[in-house]
Amino acid sequence: MEFQIDPTSRLPIYRQLRNQIREAVARGRLQPGARLPSVRELSRRLVVNPNTIARVYTELEREGILHTRPGLGVFVAEPKSELTRKVRRERLREQVDQLLTEAVHLGFAAHEVIQLVKERSEQFQWPTSSRKSP
Repeated sequence: MEFQIDPTSRLPIYRQLRNQIREAVARGRLQPGARLPSVRELSRRLVVNPNTIARVYTELEREGILHTRPGLGVFVAEPKSELTRKVRRERLREQVDQLLTEAVHLGFAAHEVIQLVKERSEQFQWPTSSRKSP
């Protein structure tokens, strides 16, 4: 998986990288158990301060997306949610509200937004488990 940083972007470098890793996991381009480059290796490749890479990895580890195996490296974590379904649903609702607010301000009709969400959702890897969390 190749990551790219746009130094001209208004988005901070750590957020660019964090977003790319999160999206790669969500789209299935980074599978559970996949090893990520070391902090030193990725900082050299991207010409970014190693502390920036370490910050991204630490943040994603706190979110449960990555996990570190001492002496072995950083890996994509197995999906699991320690949050209740209610809390996860509330977080998703907040994100959807932000999306819809932006769509309204950009002048889109509801049916256009729904169509775009349908089209884009086909590009993501969705959990196959029908198990419900508490």
